[in-house]
Amino acid sequence: MSEAATVQQAGIRQAGTPAVKANLLGLTRPQMEAFFLQLGEKKFRAQQVMKWIHHAGVTRFEDMTNLSRALRERLPEVAEIRPPEVVSQQDSGDGTRKWAVRVEGGGLVETVLIPAGDRATLCVSSQVGCSLDCSFCSTGKQGFQRDLTAAEIIGQVWLAIDSYDAFQSGKGRIVTNVVMMGMGEPLLNFDNVVSAMDLMLDDLAYGLSKRRVTLSTSGVVPALDRLAGVSEVSLAVSLHAPNDALRDQLVPINRKYPIAELLRSCRDYMAAQSDRNRVVTVEYTLIAGVNDQPEHARELAVLLRDLPCKINLIPFNTFPQSEYERPSGRAVSRFWQVLVDAGYIVTVRTTRGDDIDAACGQLVGQVVDRTRRSERYRAGGDTQAIEVM
Repeated sequence: MSEAATVQQAGIRQAGTPAVKANLLGLTRPQMEAFFLQLGEKKFRAQQVMKWIHHAGVTRFEDMTNLSRALRERLPEVAEIRPPEVVSQQDSGDGTRKWAVRVEGGGLVETVLIPAGDRATLCVSSQVGCSLDCSFCSTGKQGFQRDLTAAEIIGQVWLAIDSYDAFQSGKGRIVTNVVMMGMGEPLLNFDNVVSAMDLMLDDLAYGLSKRRVTLSTSGVVPALDRLAGVSEVSLAVSLHAPNDALRDQLVPINRKYPIAELLRSCRDYMAAQSDRNRVVTVEYTLIAGVNDQPEHARELAVLLRDLPCKINLIPFNTFPQSEYERPSGRAVSRFWQVLVDAGYIVTVRTTRGDDIDAACGQLVGQVVDRTRRSERYRAGGDTQAIEVM
């Protein structure tokens, strides 16, 4: 990316343009360096400010004591550090915490932190609503409003840490893993998601291992092909069916990018990684009487034989406006056994946070729906069109 493009993406005001303040929360290291160079400052100012924001949780320039007085006075005129607004916080009996945060335009998105021993995984949203319409997902029933900015995405990480007073309390790292599995399809918000993930990995920000940041996609193949050239985060694929006919019903984007194309793209992504021991996580939501039969498991085992992967089975979590049902424990065990016998590493996702509607597929927000999909669902109309923005 050229310096001019980097400056533009960073939101730096050019001569003759309206005075819009750059939100420094969402700037990557190159973007932050470009910002300070544009101000006539040295590049090292970027390192100082990034540490204040992401290591110390400081949002006021006047508190950044290693900056010159003149710079501290100038920065509020051209920049801000503005995380999303927390509207509500809910705590589950199992320790899961969910936040609803308001973003520009009035939309609400949800973020969930799931603790497990010495780990805590943050599920981060990438869009207000979702431009896809997977039939088993509550988010998709709300329609789509817009993409989140990089500041709104990384701001969810910032807010989670701040919620536990972990910037200054000495409690240690609260967020150890991040999964881009919240509201929205991450690969349809490519640039902002990549920038936010770069910050998650950057030692000047959150310093997470590339193995501990996971992007989950429903199968936007061209964007996944592009991702292979710019990122080494872990990959999860929302498959949910062992054949195109069934996946067309459950994940409508499959009609545009069928399974064979998706698996080819997954193999290419893994081949591009420097660590050849990594595998794709295949996510498979089990829905009673739909895709949870032994024959589905056997077909899935054959389908994935050429893909280095592990399989994560997710028993369906119910929500309003869905006619699907959760499979029985026996059906889940039977499906699991077929795959294990075929030689796969298979886990069954434990339902967490269902008492606060924070389980997989249950996230909802407040969406000014541009697609009118939510209106059609309420009216009981057809929603089968693929809506890729």
